[in-house]
Amino acid sequence: MKDLPMRRILFLVPLLALAQPAQADTVTTIGTGVAIALPLTAAGIAISKRDWVGLEDLGFATFLTVGTAFALKQVVRERRPDGSDFESFPSDTTALAASGSSFLWARYGWKYGVPAFAASQFVSWSRVNADKHHWHDTAASSLIAIAYSALITPRFRQYRVYSSFEAAPGGGAVRMAYQF
Repeated sequence: MKDLPMRRILFLVPLLALAQPAQADTVTTIGTGVAIALPLTAAGIAISKRDWVGLEDLGFATFLTVGTAFALKQVVRERRPDGSDFESFPSDTTALAASGSSFLWARYGWKYGVPAFAASQFVSWSRVNADKHHWHDTAASSLIAIAYSALITPRFRQYRVYSSFEAAPGGGAVRMAYQF
């Protein structure tokens, strides 16, 4: 339960943004900030657990997710709801956010995944609210992130080595156990 403050932060950031009477530009800026913060938070959690393999998995899954979103954006021509250009599908901002949240869910379980997923859905909502994407653009980005995390990221298991020494009058014994 020592990770409870991190989960509260992940959950409260989008709620605080929604509680403020804000303009669309402010919500979009907050959404972009949350999108950047999610993979950084996931990396911080992996580092705090000394999960170096997980950190590599996060980097690889994020690279693939954002890269796929960027590649699809160049191939699929869909006009943004605000009419600014034809790079609406899929949302690369949502892809970045969803890569962090889907990693946390796949690697560390629902206790980390649910707050992170709520934060990434706030990012999706902020993009749709700002007329930068359609809802299906953000849903596709989330699905891409979930798919890559499911394929790449195994569940975290902390390996432990236990040892004990027993002394006896005629000698001793050393016992080692490895839990995996």
